[in-house]
Amino acid sequence: MSINADPLRLLTAAALLFVYCFMCAMIVRTQIRLAAGRRKSAHSGTGDWIVAFASQTGTAEDLARQTADTLQLAGVPARICSLSDLDAGMLTKTERILFLASTYGEGDPPDNAAFFAGRVMSLDLPLAHLHYGLLALGDSSYTNFCGFARMLDQWLQRQGARVLFNRIEADRADPEAIGNWRQHLSHLAGTSDLPDWSGPDFGDWRLVERRLLNAGSVGEPVYHIELEPVDAVLPEWQSGDLVQVLAPGDPEQPREYSIASVAEEGRVHLLIRLHRRADGSPGVASGWLGLNASCGDTVKMRLRSHPRFRLENNVQRPLVLIGNGTGMAGLRGHLRSRAGKGITPNWLIFGERNAANDFYYREEIAGWQANGLLERVDLAFSRDTQQRCYVQDRLAEAGDTLRAWVERGAAIYVCGSLKGMAAGVDEMLAGILGREMLDELSNTGRYRRDVY
Repeated sequence: MSINADPLRLLTAAALLFVYCFMCAMIVRTQIRLAAGRRKSAHSGTGDWIVAFASQTGTAEDLARQTADTLQLAGVPARICSLSDLDAGMLTKTERILFLASTYGEGDPPDNAAFFAGRVMSLDLPLAHLHYGLLALGDSSYTNFCGFARMLDQWLQRQGARVLFNRIEADRADPEAIGNWRQHLSHLAGTSDLPDWSGPDFGDWRLVERRLLNAGSVGEPVYHIELEPVDAVLPEWQSGDLVQVLAPGDPEQPREYSIASVAEEGRVHLLIRLHRRADGSPGVASGWLGLNASCGDTVKMRLRSHPRFRLENNVQRPLVLIGNGTGMAGLRGHLRSRAGKGITPNWLIFGERNAANDFYYREEIAGWQANGLLERVDLAFSRDTQQRCYVQDRLAEAGDTLRAWVERGAAIYVCGSLKGMAAGVDEMLAGILGREMLDELSNTGRYRRDVY
C-alpha cells in the first residue's frame, strides 16, 4: 500500500518541526546560561545577600538558616555559607553580609571559622563597600564573652566595612537578643510578616533507668540515664546529635547533652556527670537528673541536630574517636551506629582518672574489641601512673599509626572537655599531622569536635 503525501502539508509539518526544535534549543541554551550564572555567582561571592555563620554546636547555623529563609520568603535573594567558605575575594565583591558568630571557649573561633580567623582576618582588605550585621552568640560564664565575634566586628570596621546596626550579643541564645535580631531583619527585609523561629516543643519523656557508673571515684558521680517518649512516638536522630533538657526551677535555660545511643534502640541514652556550684550545691539539671528525679518521672526534653558532629560523608571512612570523661557519650553513639551497620575500622582513644572506677562501658568496649568493631583501643588513666598520662600522650605514642590512618582517609572525632583535653589533643594532632593538614581536615569535615 502506498501513501500519497500532499507536498504542502509536508512542508508545513517540516516548518512546524523546525520551529519546535528551535524553541527547545533556545530553552536548553537559556537553562545552561542560567546555571552557569548561578555557578559564577556562587564562586565569585556576588549576590544580593550572604548569611555567613560560625558555629560549633549548631545554634548559629540554625539561626543562620532561619535568617536566610526569612530573607528569601520576603523576596530578598540570599544564600547561606559557613565562614570557612567565605574568602577574601567574596568579601571584596559582596555588598551585604549578615554574620552569625559563636565563640568557642575563651574567645576562640569555632572550628568552621578557624581558617577564616587565621588567614582572612590577617589581611588588610578594601571593604568600604560592605554593609554588615552581626549576631554574636556566647556564654557569659566564660571570661572572654563573645570574644571571637567581637574580634570579627573590630576587624571588619578596621577594613572600612559599615554596620547596618550595632552588634547584638546573645548570652546562651537569649530569646530577647534573638528577638532584637529578628526585628532588625524585618526592617532589612521590608516586612513584618516573619515566619515562626521557635524550635520544636519540648516533649514529655520518661526516666526509665539510671545507673551510677563510677562508684568509688575521686571525681563527681557519673550516671548512665535512659529515657523513653511518654507517647511512645520516638523521633529520629543521628549519632552525634544532642538533647536539650528543661530542668524544674530553670525552664529558661535548657541544658544540652550528647546522645549516647541510636534511634534503633528505642531509647535516648545520656552520660551525665554531677556538676557542683561554687558553694558545693548540685547543678540544676545534673542534680535533678542524677539525684532528685525518680524512675518513672517525666522529663521535658527535645532532640537537636548537631551537623558538625554527625558522621555524614564520613560514614564509610575509618574512624579515629578521641575523648575523655563524659565525652564518651558522643563517641559511644558513633560506635553504636557503626556496630549496627558492621562498619570498620574504628580506633578509640579514651582517658579518665582511674581504670578501676572510671572506665565507662568497659564490658561493651571489650566486646567490640573481641568482635572486631574496634581495631585498636588506647587508654589513658591519669591517676594510675606515677607520671600523669592523658589522651594527647597516647596520641604522641601512636603518631606514625595516626598518620597512616589519615592517609587511608580516616576522619577524626573528638568529644569531651574543652580545657585540657581538647586543646591538648588539637596541639598534638597539629604536631603529628601539621597545622595545614589539620586545617584542611577541619574544612573538609574530617576533623570534628564536640567539646565543652
